[in-house]
Order: sequence, then C-alpha cells, then structure tokens
Amino acid sequence: MPSFVWEGRTRAGEFKKGVLDAENDNALVATLRQQNISVTKVRRRSRELKISFGTGVGLKDIVIFTRQFATMIDAGLPLVQALDILANQSDNKRFGKVLADVKARVEGGASFSDALRGHPKVFDELFVNLVAAGEVAGILDSIMLRLAAYIEKTMKLRAKIKGAMVYPTITAIVAVGVIIVMLGKVIPVFQDMFKDMGAGALPALTQFLITISRGFVANAPIIFGVMFGMVVGVIAALRTYKGKRFLHALLLKLPIVGPVIRKSVVARFTRTFGTLLSSGVPILDAMEIVAKTAGNLVVQEAVMLVRQRVSEGKDVASPLMQTKVFPPMVVQMIAVGEQTGAMDQMLQKIAEFYEDEVDAAVAAMTSIMEPLMMVVLGGIVGVMMIAMYMPIFELAGNIRGN
Repeated sequence: MPSFVWEGRTRAGEFKKGVLDAENDNALVATLRQQNISVTKVRRRSRELKISFGTGVGLKDIVIFTRQFATMIDAGLPLVQALDILANQSDNKRFGKVLADVKARVEGGASFSDALRGHPKVFDELFVNLVAAGEVAGILDSIMLRLAAYIEKTMKLRAKIKGAMVYPTITAIVAVGVIIVMLGKVIPVFQDMFKDMGAGALPALTQFLITISRGFVANAPIIFGVMFGMVVGVIAALRTYKGKRFLHALLLKLPIVGPVIRKSVVARFTRTFGTLLSSGVPILDAMEIVAKTAGNLVVQEAVMLVRQRVSEGKDVASPLMQTKVFPPMVVQMIAVGEQTGAMDQMLQKIAEFYEDEVDAAVAAMTSIMEPLMMVVLGGIVGVMMIAMYMPIFELAGNIRGN
C-alpha cells in the first residue's frame, strides 16, 4: 500500500501534517475527513532505493526504547512527544529514523501498533500484537515494560547459545586451515627432501599422505571450486522451505548441540506464549504469533497443528503431546496450568526452569567440546607430522646400523 505525505488543518484552524498509508489520495482525504481534518496538500511518498545489510537495529536498541517509552508514558507524557524525544536522542541513527517515521504515522492518524507494523523488520509480530493489546486494555506502559523484560531474557538466551558455539567454530576453521597448509605447503617440502635423500620405499601412512598432497596441489582450483559450489548450493537450499526445515530438524537431533537447542526452543516457546497470554492476547492469536516467532520450522509446524486442534475445541496439552516436539514434562505442566486456569503463570515457570537448563547444558557442552576439539585438531596435526618423520627415523636407524 503506498504512503502519502499530507498537510491540513483541523476545524479549529490548527495546522497538521503527517504520513499515512492509503489506497490512493482520495482514500486518504476521506480518512482524514473522518478525523475532522481538511487536507490542503498531499503527495505520494517517494520510494528510495536503499541497499543495506540487515536493519541496523539490534535487540539492545529496542530494549532501551521500550523501557524509556514505558517510563515516559507512565509519567503522563503524550505518545507523540515521547516518540519525538526518543527519535532525536537515539544513538543509533537508523533506529532514530524508524522512530521518526513511526511518530509521523501516529500524527497522521494511525494507531501506535499500526505505525509499528510499518517496520516489520524492526518490530516483529510479537512486539506489535502486544502493543495492540496494551492499547486496547489501556495498559501500554506495563506492556512495554513486560516486552523489555522479555527481550532482555531473549538476548541473554541467544548470547549463551552463540557463546557456546564460538570456540568449536573457531577450532573447526583452524583445523581446516591447518590441513590445507599441511597438504599444500608442508608435505611437498618433505616429499622433495625424501627425494633428495634418496629414500627408498616410504611407510604406507607417509605414502598415503604424499599421494593425497599431490592430488590436492594438482587439483586445488577444482577442489576449491567444488567447495565454493557446495557452499552456494547449501545457502540456496536453506532459502527454500524444505531446506530450512531439514536443517532445523537436523539441529534438534544432533548428539551434543541438539539438546541445548531443544531446551532453548522450549524456553523461548513458553516465555513467548506466557507473555502473550498474560497480556490478554487471545489464545489462538497467541499461538499463531508464537509459531511465527519460534525460530524453528519444526516447532512452528507443531504449534500451528496444536492451534488448529484448539480451534476445533480441544485442549492445548493433548495435541501438544502428539507432536512429540516438546518434552512430556512441559506438556504435563501445561495441562496442569489449563486445569487450574493459570496457564500463563505455569508457562513462565517452565520458561524459567528451561532457561536454567540451557545454562547448565551450555556449560556441559562447552566442557565436552573444548577438549574434544583439541584432541581432534592435535590428532590430525600429530598424525601428519608422525607420518612425515617416520622415513627420517628409518633413515637415521639405517645409518646408525651401517
């Protein structure tokens, strides 16, 4: 839907301007006329071509915004004025422009939630729908504080998972680099040295590595081309629904990383679902939002299936158990919450429990992965070096015997 920049005056003669989405200029004039605003000037907002990577807005920016905005609203500051202050004082210039646009949309007659919905890459469906619920219930300040707390917990959970994966990733990259250097540079030097020394038949392991090194050096362009093609192919596959779903299912089944990811998914699901329900969002709408913000397509499909069953009159726990995605303990606690009428509180307790479980699982995974990766890397380098020095030891032994 196109956006229009408009100017006009109220019945009292007060000058107004803003930005509003409408089908056409006539629809915009009709909308503003209902708000007792007479339009004097209107033009279609130009769409600038912008090439950027990501939104440039992090979760930390949104947390600071939500807390400051909640404080301002609670203090009685008008919504537009609060947005204007936060837009001007934002350290992130991109986020400042987003807030300025939200302010312009609100001034143009849009609700706060609708104005936020115009920036889906910055404010996701969870954020927008909670704001909408807060507007309807008249508790926007408390909803924003609840959102800030939720985003902070999400940030901590992500940071723990990312922190646990940094060391194995770096070690794997170093291992690949060491193998490439050994095959391309080190082993050929030893091969020339053996030839100059007149070494005869080489040990099987040494000959095997020299053969691999020759093949690697001779076919390096082809090998790197194939590797590049595989990376491009995997990226292209992950952009499809089937490819992404396969990856998400695989991550849940991995031996060491899988349990950590599964626990983090459960923590995120329960935290999000509980926050939505406690904020007054209807259960079907809440489940749809939870599915879209799950971060895992396997979980998303499971939640949408449960939503369908709930819309048919069933409870939440029974179809949730049938999906076999969530642990039985989680399903049983949700069933208890349904029976007692306190499912939102039960979900928050489950989230807290599984967030602690993620902490323990990350610590355990790190304690396993670090020595394991060191053993693998040391083993690879060690085997290669032993294979290269075996002929030298044999030659030294032969010389000593003679």
